[in-house]
Amino acid sequence: MRHHWLLLGACGWVLLILMFVTKYINFRAMDGYGERVVSHNWTEFGTRTTRVQRPEKSSYRPAVQPSSAPTGPLQQWQSVIDQRNRLLTSVCQDPVLRNLTHNPVSKFVLDRIFVSDAHKLLFCQTPKVGNTQWKKVFIVLNGAFPSVEEIPENIVHNHEKNGLPRLSSYSPPEITHRLGSYFKFLIVRDPFERLISAFKDKFVLNPRFEPWYKLDIAPAIIRKYRRFHRDPNPQAEAPAEERSAGLKFDDFVRYLGDAEGRHRLDRQFGAHIIHWLSYVELCAPCEIKYDVIGHHETLEQDAPHILRAAGIDGLVTYPHIPPGITKYNRTKVQSYFSGIGKRDARKLYSRYQGDFKLFGYQRPDFILD
Repeated sequence: MRHHWLLLGACGWVLLILMFVTKYINFRAMDGYGERVVSHNWTEFGTRTTRVQRPEKSSYRPAVQPSSAPTGPLQQWQSVIDQRNRLLTSVCQDPVLRNLTHNPVSKFVLDRIFVSDAHKLLFCQTPKVGNTQWKKVFIVLNGAFPSVEEIPENIVHNHEKNGLPRLSSYSPPEITHRLGSYFKFLIVRDPFERLISAFKDKFVLNPRFEPWYKLDIAPAIIRKYRRFHRDPNPQAEAPAEERSAGLKFDDFVRYLGDAEGRHRLDRQFGAHIIHWLSYVELCAPCEIKYDVIGHHETLEQDAPHILRAAGIDGLVTYPHIPPGITKYNRTKVQSYFSGIGKRDARKLYSRYQGDFKLFGYQRPDFILD
């Protein structure tokens, strides 16, 4: 009889354990933000939906925070993304700006787009906008390294060793399929601050592994655009030490703003000009429907949102963002443009006006007027 009661007691304990395990498994079926994990499929061009019906109209949404945590920017950030997409669509449809906002999806554009087939992702690189860090994310996703911290810096930009395929390497049907079904994003930055970053990096700091910027590109721009080369007044010619100096920012601005004359130089410079091409020229945002347009100025919110929306937040982390590095620096912009004439500044703005309009950056009146 005693054995009978012991057996019943043991069965009761087993049932209690099974109930607890079942509840725990149910809890673990929720992801790190308290939302149930569901598999995804890709449907119509440029959008993603889940196999579970959701009441929201958006094809994806930021994670829901746990009830114990306060409501944070990640939960609310989808409305910011939607607003950016609506603005871009509106500007793309403006016939007055069409020449500044539309660009064919050429091989050049496809060369800018990195692919992760394993996770159905496309990223259009925009140099001088944290592009290196997103490359690291893709290198990890493609399995070359286990974490972004373990990737050697000399590997990131070595396209023979970093294992990052470009969209241009696929056949036309494969390209069409990926553009129509993969999650797509790009990152932008205030256009003038980006140009300052490109100038400083390539012509002032000038990494040793990129000597052509100082040895080839800078002299060609100086010969064509430094004012003393065209000044008819010999008394106004710059002194010898200034003529032998490196590229100045005003030389760079006149080159970039010369709509008619710079094309011959651009052909001579080749692919190196990607560091100062417009976002329109690089990524064709009016022709390719990107799911998320991140801004360098709000990268602290955009980076986790992109990882979460793309479904890869549990697989990789975005590299550490140094404090203050993403903040728009108006003082720096004013300093660089202090010696630039209004006429040259307006010509420069005319070239990048499409970028300002498409992505909601304010016209820099303090420089132009």
